Amino acid sequence: MLKIQLEYKSIAPQGMFIEVNESYTTQACSCCGCISASSPKGRAGLGIRESTCVECGTTHDRDINAAKNILALGHKRLAVGIPVL
Repeated sequence: MLKIQLEYKSIAPQGMFIEVNESYTTQACSCCGCISASSPKGRAGLGIRESTCVECGTTHDRDINAAKNILALGHKRLAVGIPVL
């Protein structure tokens, strides 16, 4: 329902709504892209709010890290272009 509302609201001011696959966005490091064994996974990992990347040492808040990864995916989709349906 949230995605439907976002799409609807973006049309009114002639904005753009792009749906991206949010899989692994909480697990992947937004700095280096590494998915480490210590990153939060599945339902058991929902309680883990903060994690540190074993590759680059960056400490991430789970939600902010996911938001950065989703934003990067959206920018990548815009750069490649969106096919006409």
